[in-house]
Amino acid sequence: MGNTIEVTIPVESEAARALETPARREAVGRYLSALLKDGRLAKVLSEAIADAKREARASGLTDDDIDAELEAWRAERKA
Repeated sequence: MGNTIEVTIPVESEAARALETPARREAVGRYLSALLKDGRLAKVLSEAIADAKREARASGLTDDDIDAELEAWRAERKA
């Protein structure tokens, strides 16, 4: 990677173990750089959310069910 700099990003311990080797960190850095260019990250995230909603609906959940689950998750994160 040509013009790179080191950054520190907090991750969970399991994720940190996956980044122990320099080769893996470099690969993840390339991937993250590509996602952050040209707003691709927002597109990837919105597609992932849409996929999750489709799967939830296919399992019989309604939008109200999904919203309730999100609210419960947010409440747990604040605690």
